[in-house]
Formats: sequence, C-alpha cells, structure tokens
Amino acid sequence: MAMFNVGEAWIEDNIFYECFACDIVKCKGACCTLPGGRGAPVRDDEVDDLNRAAPSARKYLPEENLKIIDTIGVIEGEPGSFATPCINQKDCVFVFYQDDIARCSFERAFLRGEISWRKPISCHLFPIRISYGMSERLYYEQIRECSDAREKGSAQDFKLYDFLKDALIRKYGERWYDRFREECQRRYGLV
Repeated sequence: MAMFNVGEAWIEDNIFYECFACDIVKCKGACCTLPGGRGAPVRDDEVDDLNRAAPSARKYLPEENLKIIDTIGVIEGEPGSFATPCINQKDCVFVFYQDDIARCSFERAFLRGEISWRKPISCHLFPIRISYGMSERLYYEQIRECSDAREKGSAQDFKLYDFLKDALIRKYGERWYDRFREECQRRYGLV
C-alpha cells in the first residue's frame, strides 16, 4: 500500500479517498463488540485518564460489567500493550446497551460534561488504526460490520478524513489536520 507523510505520521493512500459516515442504528455499535478477547487498545499515556474517568463511566454500566472491572481493573496488559477488558471475549467492558445498540460509557460521561475526553483515542479514530514503531502509521481497517457506514458515506460523498476530523485534531492538532486534509484533497484532485 502506498503511503504519504504529514508531520510525524505516515498515512496509507486509501484513507484519502475512502468515504465513511457511521450508521450506528444499522451496525448497532459493532466496533465496540468485535470478537477477539481484547477490548480497545489503550496507549500508555491514556492509562491515568482512564482510571480517573472510570468512576464517571461506571454509573452507566450494568452489574456484570462492574464485576469484571472490580475483578480485572479498568485496563489489562502491560506497558506498550494495554487494552480494556472484554466480556465473553467480545464486548468492551465499558459498553452498555441502549435500544440494542452498544454505546460507550466514557462517551456518555463526556457528552454529559462529566469527563474532558470522549473515549480512548483508538476508539475515537476508528476505523483508522495507528501502528507504532519508528514512526506512526495510519491505516484504514475495513471491516464488514461497517459496510453501511461506507454506503452512507458514499451516498453523501463524505470522506473518511472528514468523518474523523475531531479525532484526528485531538490526536495531532488542528494545524496537522489542515495539512493532512489539504494533502488528501490534492491527492484526490480536489485542489
């Protein structure tokens, strides 16, 4: 896959032309319930934030989730490989259901003004993922559960990089995002 560079990040080319607009009513919050046994990847520098925010997020969770958090903790793993725990190798422990839709309790607490950040950056950026190494590499993780989001994005001609504007600004800053968007538009022939 071809890549281009903006600041400290290398970006796979497909990010600049993909269309995407989440359709949570259709996918039912599938990104929070993917099978695999590990929840959301958590960066080392997010661990303290998650621990501070957990009391606000807990009040939106069912008893089963609270028992797991009380037993395992807010995160599991080790430095460089932290993640939120899962329920039955699937749901993130911070998921609650509303009208059969998986919702994030951190996001609920954020929207109600109880915490200052929306959710772990890996969740906020999804379906863009970051691999860390000598440099950061952004890639698009295309999963079948997001097919409705791709269709909706295509119908609205809504680019993935615009859908993730807030998350990308949170991660890299507004100046970086402006440079990134200009490069995407240049590559897509819009400038």
